[in-house]
Parts: sequence; structure tokens; C-alpha cells
Amino acid sequence: MKLSFHGADQGVTGSCHLVECAGKQVLIDCGMYQGGHEIVEENVAPFGFDPAEIDYLLLTHAHLDHCGRIPLLAKRGFKGEVITTAASVELARLVMLDSAGLQEEEARYQLRKNRRHGGARTDKDIEPLYTTLDALNSLEFFGRHASYNQVIQVAPGIRATFIDAGHILGSASIVLELEEEGRQHRLLFSGDLGYSGRAILRDPTPPPHVDSVVMETTYGDRLHKQLQPSIEELYDAINETVGRGGNVIIPTFALERAQEILYYLREGVKSKRIKHFTNVFLDSPMAISATQIFARHPECFDSETLKVSGDGNDPFNFPGLRFTRETAESMAINRVTGGAVIMAGSGMCTGGRVRHHLKHHIWRKESSVIFVGYAAQGTLARRIIDGAKRVSIYGEEMPVRASIYTIGGFSAHADQAELLAWHAQTGKPKTTFLVHGEEESMHAFAKELSNTEVKMPILNQSFELAAVPLTFGEFS
Repeated sequence: MKLSFHGADQGVTGSCHLVECAGKQVLIDCGMYQGGHEIVEENVAPFGFDPAEIDYLLLTHAHLDHCGRIPLLAKRGFKGEVITTAASVELARLVMLDSAGLQEEEARYQLRKNRRHGGARTDKDIEPLYTTLDALNSLEFFGRHASYNQVIQVAPGIRATFIDAGHILGSASIVLELEEEGRQHRLLFSGDLGYSGRAILRDPTPPPHVDSVVMETTYGDRLHKQLQPSIEELYDAINETVGRGGNVIIPTFALERAQEILYYLREGVKSKRIKHFTNVFLDSPMAISATQIFARHPECFDSETLKVSGDGNDPFNFPGLRFTRETAESMAINRVTGGAVIMAGSGMCTGGRVRHHLKHHIWRKESSVIFVGYAAQGTLARRIIDGAKRVSIYGEEMPVRASIYTIGGFSAHADQAELLAWHAQTGKPKTTFLVHGEEESMHAFAKELSNTEVKMPILNQSFELAAVPLTFGEFS
């Protein structure tokens, strides 16, 4: 039995781990590296294994950094089966097709640019990582759907159980029961963990006792701001802005964050904590599609959201909400000078429709921009959050006069306290492998762990899994 690491190793993107047991090769996730043009080479580089030899891929959830290279895997020879939850199948399709479209668009732009400058590179050098057709072809390999807490016989000697990770719709931690030559090992992949008490989704399911854990550490070095004060801050910012005749711009991540904010806006309208009638525009085709997918999967909802649905209400809809898919509809929003909340992608303002809305409002002292998600260094969102007095949008220098809010309590990731509490329920695993975190975060988290050997793998590093005599029974 062997475990090797091929992504999100001392970094937070590109999750990809490989288990070899009983003559089979099982991949856990196959994500894309994210962060800017400088990581293109990492996505193009060899996987560290032969895709054609992979028998199964178990997908924890549908974020791009966990599913984004599945089309590339198939393009390079994968012919196995992808197993994941029903909700993740739908979301992965949306995410991978969107990614393919963006890569095709970027390749066309680079091709035009190359030709204007004398064609220093060949057309082949500017091909997208994968195309829309590649993404569609990869969907053919999605097979069995996993249900939470139900054992799947992946192959002889390999059983998998998906348990609710509470991170995004359909997200899972995966327990592998491995058997080879009369010996066993129980291996747990945390995936990305959510935190307790969030809207829409259930809290993460307590994990079983295992022999080894592969553990995410995105926020392994810090605690989050409390959620309820963040919700109240959101309402206050909207009330103040609409009250003075301005619009609110919310740069929005299409998957999970958009739906969470819609849920709390509905609550605010219903409870009248949002004091003025407000037009809310969800101006993101991808976020609109994701919201419709959420509505189709109530099996993932917590009891509060199920009650809303059971009472005949849509948890993501309320008076004044409008979905704007078409470009013309998006452009028309800019004729609204006050009384509107405009949610648009991208969340870091690196592209998409939100940049157009910022261009129309960031110079207006009546308006506000509310950031509800992470903003990486070098992005327009980060420059605004860090207090820039002027920013360039579509080549035009603009003063920042709008009120800027950064509300930090809406993270989809567990913080250090939640991660430690989850890990403590795994018993006393012999080894804990830390992944999906920056080095500083990993070291801080490692200091908090006891009764386990901690390892921080580097890219393509492999480990033998210590096997013990076969005693599998029910999860403890």
C-alpha cells in the first residue's frame, strides 16, 4: 500500500493524491493550480504518474482546485471511473466547462497578441490547457454516485465511504478501507472542511477512527471572525448605502458564496433588518446556474434550510431579486443609480462583469463595495481592500470614493479550532499528512497536534502505508 502526493503540497491549490493498493491506482481529486499566469507551467507539467494507469478517481468536491484538471487527465489517457456525490457531478460539470471556456478565450487572446508581435511563438505553443470538448469528454467517465455514509466497494480490497464535509454542496471527506494480502489500513482524506453553524449546509460529519489522515490546513493558523456579527455588518452596510442613495457592489464567487449571501439577504428582507426595499441583481451566469443546482439538491441542506424549503419557500429567492444572464441585461443595471445590490463575478475582481460595475460606482461616494471572500495579492480586489486611492479599470485611472467594507466571517473553510476538533475525533492516527495550506499555516497547525506523527509532503513524494492484520468491522 502506497500513498503519494501530486498537488496542494505546501500550497493551497492543485489537490491531487494517489493511493496504490491491491493492484489498483486510486486518485483523490485532480485539481487545478490557481493564483495567476505564473502557475500555468504547473498545470501543464506532467502529473507525476501515468493518467492511463489510474483506475478510479474519487472527487471530494467541485471547486476548481480539486476538479479542474480532470479534463486534462482524460485528455492524457485516463479511462477509469470518477466517483463522487450527485451534487458534485452537476457542479463539476459547470466548473469544468466554465474553466474550458476561459482557457479557450485566453488562448485566442494570446494568439492574436502573438500575431500582432510577429508570431514569435507557434500556434501549438498557445493551445488551451483543455477545450470545451475535452471537458465534455471527461464527463463520460463520471460513473457511480456516492451517498453520504454508504460504503462503496470501489474494487476488491478497496472500500470508500463519503461523509459530509460541510464545505460546499456535495462536498465530502473520504474514508478508504484498504486491504492487501490479508492486511489492512484505514486512510482518511479530509477534503476541504466547512465550519459548524453555517447556513444552507449541515455541519461536517464527525470522522471515524483511522490509521492515517490526509488533512487540509487552509486556515490552520488562525480563527475566523464570528458569523452573526458578519451578517449584521452586511445588513448595516446595505442599509447605510441604500439610505444615502447609492448602490452596493458585492464581488461574488459563483459557487457557494453567492448562494450563502442570497440566503442571508432573503433572511434580512424577511426580518426587515434590511430596512429599504432593495433591488438585488445576481449578475453572473455561472452563479445563477450554481444556484439552480443548489435548489435541486435539498439532500445536502441543514434542517433550517430544509424547513424553509418545506414551507414552500425558495431559500435563494425573495422580492426584488433578479437573475441577469444576458449581457444586455447586465449593461442595463448600470442605468440604476441607487437602491440596488449588485452581486457579480469575479470574487477577486480579476475579470468578469463586476469590473464593469466597479467602473460605474467606485468613484461615487454614495456607493459601497463589500468584499465577502478571500482576495489574493496582486488582484484588483486586494488593491482596493488595502486602501488604494486610485485604481485602473479597463485602462482608466479612477478615484476610489465609494465606501469599502471587508467582511471576513463568510469563509467556507474551517478555522484552526474547527480543524483541531475534527482531527481529534479520528482517534490517535499513526500519521497525519498536512496538505492544502501554506507552509506557515501547516507549521502552526502541526504544533497543535499530539499523539500523531506529522508529515508535510512535498510534490511527488510517496510513503508506504503501515498495514496491520485484517480486523475491519463497523466504523468506530
